[in-house]
Amino acid sequence: MAQIPALIRVFAYLSFLTIGGGMAAFPEMKVQIVGVHHWLTDEQLIHVYSTGQMSPGPNMMMVAEVGQLVSGFVGAVVCALAFFVPTGILTFAVGRLWKRLKDWPWRDSIQKGLGAVAIGLAVGGLITFGKGAITFKNGPEIGWVTLALGLITFAAVVRTKINPVFFILGSGVVGFFALR
Repeated sequence: MAQIPALIRVFAYLSFLTIGGGMAAFPEMKVQIVGVHHWLTDEQLIHVYSTGQMSPGPNMMMVAEVGQLVSGFVGAVVCALAFFVPTGILTFAVGRLWKRLKDWPWRDSIQKGLGAVAIGLAVGGLITFGKGAITFKNGPEIGWVTLALGLITFAAVVRTKINPVFFILGSGVVGFFALR
């Protein structure tokens, strides 16, 4: 329970970094959760994120799992509320204002600029996540296998119309046998 105020501060702050999706907040999330507060290790955070991606509903519900691991059920509820409520309110307010500014000459420029920011933040999150998931610290053979799986999966998802879930399952099977 002593961690609840810190959880609220961290996740309310992170909620405002989610322009373009939750992955945009991942680099700072890693800094705060792993580096500053030491609530989880790199590996734990990657597992929590992966679980969130596979679970139904918003993929960033992983913040509730972080809260659960740090402070139990109350931590899970607090993290989810702290992460989703501030940006929900902001989105509602900005959406109302945005409608009123439909004829404003700067509106399109701002929207295009925010699109570029969202892409940059999401790519930053992807790179941060990739560095943790493709690891060489447990031996070079594990690093090369995870790197190969990542590159093959990326290429296959980009080049085919096959549902990515099949690549996820296939990578899981390969990982089960190759990374024991």
